[in-house]
Amino acid sequence: MNSSTSRRITDLSPGEKRALLAELLRKQARDSKSLYPLSYNQQGIWFLYQLAPDSAVYNVNFAARISSGVNVAALRRALQRLVDRHPSLRTTFPAHSGKPAQQVHEHLKVSLEEVDGSAWSGDELNARLLEEAYRPFDLERGPLLRVSLIMRSAREHILLLVVHHIAIDFWSLAILLDELGVLYPAESAGVKAHLPPLDLQYTDYVRWQAEMLAGPDGERLWAYWREQLAGQLPILDLPTDRPRPAVPTYQGASHDFTMDAELSSGLKALAKAHGATLYMVLLAAFQVVLSYNSGQEDLLVGTPMVGRSRAEFEGIVGLFTNPVVLRANLSGNPAFGVFLGQVRLNVLAALEHQDYPTVLLVERLRPPRELSRPPLCQVMFVLDKPHRIAQQGASPFLAAETGLRMNSGGLVMESVALERRAATLDLVLLIIETPESLSASMRYNSDLFDNATIARMSQHFEILLRRILQEPTTRLDALKLTLAAADRQQRVAVRKEQQEVNLQKLKHVKRKNLIPSQPSIEAVARK
Repeated sequence: MNSSTSRRITDLSPGEKRALLAELLRKQARDSKSLYPLSYNQQGIWFLYQLAPDSAVYNVNFAARISSGVNVAALRRALQRLVDRHPSLRTTFPAHSGKPAQQVHEHLKVSLEEVDGSAWSGDELNARLLEEAYRPFDLERGPLLRVSLIMRSAREHILLLVVHHIAIDFWSLAILLDELGVLYPAESAGVKAHLPPLDLQYTDYVRWQAEMLAGPDGERLWAYWREQLAGQLPILDLPTDRPRPAVPTYQGASHDFTMDAELSSGLKALAKAHGATLYMVLLAAFQVVLSYNSGQEDLLVGTPMVGRSRAEFEGIVGLFTNPVVLRANLSGNPAFGVFLGQVRLNVLAALEHQDYPTVLLVERLRPPRELSRPPLCQVMFVLDKPHRIAQQGASPFLAAETGLRMNSGGLVMESVALERRAATLDLVLLIIETPESLSASMRYNSDLFDNATIARMSQHFEILLRRILQEPTTRLDALKLTLAAADRQQRVAVRKEQQEVNLQKLKHVKRKNLIPSQPSIEAVARK
């Protein structure tokens, strides 16, 4: 309190001072009721935000082209209803008494910006979308949800939602898209939308998590992960195209590819024959690819678990995803089917113990820390398949594939893929399961890898899957030899291509030397 404020207070009457004190106490009480602790995974993201507050690495974005016309006022009201319904969308993260807290505001006006982009070229539109998608958030001030509606014409708009990951996960984003499909048509028609009431909110999950971890279940979970990650933990050392920066910059890019329906159905049949799932087969193959490229047989690979092991948390918007760490041992040269059995047991056990936060694991295990590397694991595997909310197609829609269509309550939307510019890890393999195929994206740290290196690794993955389908009893060393042979063939092809380029250059030089030089105009004039 400064001196001028103090003088103003001393000028107040006793009754006015009592009224002011009462109001200050009421405000303090309101603030204390609205301040809550963070979940462990929120704490991890908050800590990284303090190190790089201007980074957009944790921006979650979703873009779609709307070709059905838009009732902008109804859309604004529907979005406001979402913010009013889900406390995580009106939460900020101030420091309180030196520690982070999440402050749930009673009301927060939705941030919806209308932009006229009718005169923009395609390149200008893309640049503006990327600028907004990767604009940093202020966790202390908020808001942590931004919506842009870009008008291209009367019948075409671009909708962009950007949310900070500390407040949301991809399951939550699917919830919002699903509920928008209920709220928007109701607001357009001027009728009341019927959504199931939410008896719990994210802060109830945070309290449950703290109580669970402090009890017998927490000790049981800790005992499992302590055993799984005992001893010296391996650091995956993939060969990089450039030296690793001393401090991560989170620069990212992606390489996308598709595996056809024949390969997809074959892998599902293989999984069924081994009592496994498609996820387990793909993960096992990815681990073999990583082992081939790194030369290591003891690997740690992260994989996100939805973190909603209790049914009452299914409809809540918030950060529930927990990236658990799976340890693979490829020693002994087992047949792929045998290795798949090991992966199957490992995944099932991890599912059973998924509620132990990885952030707490790092805190308790205290692995050797390098600022240049993420702790515990540097690579992640993700298989995204439709769940309850994503049956309309929201799952691949939200994964940013281009050209997928869905109707969300009268909003006819076509997904728009945005360029990947951020990477939290060295490498993430994301696979999206659709009825027709498997769409894959290798997302990577572009400070470390060239796109050509990641494209080669993607080819390794598909070559390995096709060899496994042909001979599922093939041993791991033989599978790696298959990849080595593919690399040799590629090197030969590259050399031949370069030789052909050099030959064409040489022929061009020879032809140029054989053509007699023509006299200049000045020489002709002198003659």
